[in-house]
Amino acid sequence: MPAEDTAIRPFQVSFPETELTELRRRVAATRWPERETVSDDSQGAPLAMMQDLARYWATDYDWRPCQARLNDLPHFITEIDGLDIHFIHVRSRHSGALPLIVTHGWPGSVIEQLKIIGPLTDPTAHGATAADAFDLVIPSLPGHGFSAKPTATGWDPARIAQAWVALMKRLGYTRFVAQGGDWGAAVTQAMGEQAAPELAGIHSNMPGTAPAAINTAVQRGDPPPPDLSAEEKIAYEQLRNFFATHVAYANIMSTRPQTLYGLADSPVDLAAFMLDHGDGTGQPGLVQQVLAGTLASPLTRDDLLDNITLYWLTNTGISAARLYWENKADFFNAKNISIPYAMSIFPDELYQAPRSWAEQAYPGNLIHYNRLDRGGLFAAWEQPDLFASEMRASFCSLR
Repeated sequence: MPAEDTAIRPFQVSFPETELTELRRRVAATRWPERETVSDDSQGAPLAMMQDLARYWATDYDWRPCQARLNDLPHFITEIDGLDIHFIHVRSRHSGALPLIVTHGWPGSVIEQLKIIGPLTDPTAHGATAADAFDLVIPSLPGHGFSAKPTATGWDPARIAQAWVALMKRLGYTRFVAQGGDWGAAVTQAMGEQAAPELAGIHSNMPGTAPAAINTAVQRGDPPPPDLSAEEKIAYEQLRNFFATHVAYANIMSTRPQTLYGLADSPVDLAAFMLDHGDGTGQPGLVQQVLAGTLASPLTRDDLLDNITLYWLTNTGISAARLYWENKADFFNAKNISIPYAMSIFPDELYQAPRSWAEQAYPGNLIHYNRLDRGGLFAAWEQPDLFASEMRASFCSLR
């Protein structure tokens, strides 16, 4: 077997205009179904919402500003465990910056993290101090975005966690911290379980805290135990509702990802599948708020389309879905993590992890727990300033 190429190669984002023209043609040529037979979104992404988004996507949306923003940043590719891994690497101008690797989720990409790069790497320009500075590493998950698509099985969160440690060490970091939400949480918590000597601590905005019995009961749909506190009962009902009504997208990807050919063939199918992603506020309701400009967030319609367009241009709808098939671990149960663990609890997350569960799961290593008043599953994307503040507070004791 040839030795792994450990070179770190510069990378630039580039797509020919012919691919963008073809995207617009396919969007405009969509064969639409009839309208849903209900007045809400209980049957999925509403026809009117998708048609309105498609009209904008085909006629007014421009991918090039996003591509330019991406290319203003330093991108790289390096081979790890036989697979080319893409990452953004921004070093702070401040000495002593704490290295931080941030992992995106699904249906996300490195675009999720673009708005936190400035506040975290250049804190003095964003109301913080030089002592708050981070060096940021933002990789693309295997099969997502600009990372290579695995051609064999085995790339689950635990293997990705090992690859991220290898990446940070290859970049010369001998001590670093890690953060993630959604799939990023699964990868980051796997890093915490593996506890590489170089990893000083982790942060999650979707932490696994549920006791084993609770985790089993919510998946069965059992009624809540009578001894739960008010906060615990809310979390229990959120998890029970998630498994009962919002997890269909994950079930199909975890069992039959290859069947989702429409994600590669139809831009509108890709968009609808990505946007109909259950969270605490209930998508596509969240998406409708973004499109109407009523969400208390800087997240915009163009942000959503930047992310969807990246999936389309890289044809990663199915390769990203395979991560669900690869995964064998539960998302929400308490993990065997003994290194410092920080948590930020956003109100529109899949569930709001109770402090009591967090303290029970991580009695000696919970270094930060905070409940925020806004934000959801894609916290860095939805509330970048709040998210940046949470990173500073979470890791200040580890500097």
